[in-house]
Amino acid sequence: MSSIAVIGLDIAKCVFQVHGVDETGASMVRRQLRRGEVLAYFSGLSPCLIGLEACATGHHWGRELGRLGHEVRLIAPQYVKPYVKRNKTDAADAEAICEAVSRPSMRFVGIKSTEQQAVMVLHRSRDLLVRQRTMVVNALRGHLAEFGVVEAQGMAGTKRLIAVLGDATDRRVPALARRVLSVTVDHLRGLMERIGDLERELVAWHKQSEVSQRLATIPGIGPITATALAATVPDASAFSSARQFAAWLGLVPRQHSTGGKPRLGGISKRGDGYLRRLLMTGATAALRRSKQTRARPWVQELLERRPAKVVAVALANKMARTAWALMHSGGTYRAPKPGRA
Repeated sequence: MSSIAVIGLDIAKCVFQVHGVDETGASMVRRQLRRGEVLAYFSGLSPCLIGLEACATGHHWGRELGRLGHEVRLIAPQYVKPYVKRNKTDAADAEAICEAVSRPSMRFVGIKSTEQQAVMVLHRSRDLLVRQRTMVVNALRGHLAEFGVVEAQGMAGTKRLIAVLGDATDRRVPALARRVLSVTVDHLRGLMERIGDLERELVAWHKQSEVSQRLATIPGIGPITATALAATVPDASAFSSARQFAAWLGLVPRQHSTGGKPRLGGISKRGDGYLRRLLMTGATAALRRSKQTRARPWVQELLERRPAKVVAVALANKMARTAWALMHSGGTYRAPKPGRA
């Protein structure tokens, strides 16, 4: 009697859908499982290939099912969608996952460890607080502008606005507005303290991670970007080349080519937007430092022909490729020799 060889598991919060086939592709099982029944069900099966979508809780279930002896592969949801037949249902999704995971050309997502996911919680929490800080600063600037109190953008200007609120002799701001905005200022200070605490946690993990420290040797990549790369990419060998890694980050041109005529547009902006934003921020900062761009003659030549933002994208692409090389092959960044383009 044939046994189950491949399973597509559509995960959810409470009800999971299972679709299993044998080695010939014939359907063997189609059923629903409650959350508490999943591990008990799979512990009674012989080791097989299990496909999951790389969505919420996907890494957790990948680790748990892997401990039971099964081979677990995570697939990006956009790669599963073409295999869904007609209407979208849990059963159709599970069948599509089962079909997609068995394709030899399919690309898979590496399963993160609990430590890597903990670091990403740090990053996501910091990013949330930074967005909240921006919202509070914009609100403070908007309210004070109604009374004619305007300062330059940036933290230096924000500090001067806070000083105006703290100056009781400044009659431009009514007493009622001053009392209310003082609450906003206290909230802003609390946010800045929490952001500082999270950044110290990231730096502490960075000092313990050998991969993160090697990535930080690349010009334009600091502890924040290095820890994000080290935690997001558990296995660099999942990408066959540095260009594929840069394409996954959305830093390569979007293509719409046909008939042998290449048509390239702007960057695709696919993949991990958080990593792409960090790399772009680092590349923009590196362009402002003549010491770092002087070691890259191609950057100076490109700046003479193209806008600075286009050059920043090219530099971020180069940084991503260099980061892949260090994660894949080891070593640290070596600056190019003077005079070598």
